Amino acid sequence: MSDLSAEDAKLVTLARATRARVGAAQGAAVRDSDGRTYAAATVDLPSLQLSALQVCLAMAVASGAGGLEAAVVLGAETDLAPADRAPLSEFAGPTVVVHLGDPRGTIVASTTSAG
Repeated sequence: MSDLSAEDAKLVTLARATRARVGAAQGAAVRDSDGRTYAAATVDLPSLQLSALQVCLAMAVASGAGGLEAAVVLGAETDLAPADRAPLSEFAGPTVVVHLGDPRGTIVASTTSAG
């Protein structure tokens, strides 16, 4: 995490704490173009399954965000799933930086919303 900006390191902290608090498979956090942050965990109900990033995107859209600056996703995945990448790119554009890390918050890869 040492090469992350202070703002992106904050996203890691938020994602890690949110995932740990509910014991979810994933935690995510995003920062919108106004500097507001949103953090969420995976939703895994019998009738509703959402990734942590999808929940963050829904929160940002519902709050009237005009775009995103950065995102962090913590979990077992080492790349964004297509179901995450498509809405992220649609809402925020192709150049949003996404940091991917393990559940403890160690960043293992960075990509963009376009891949």
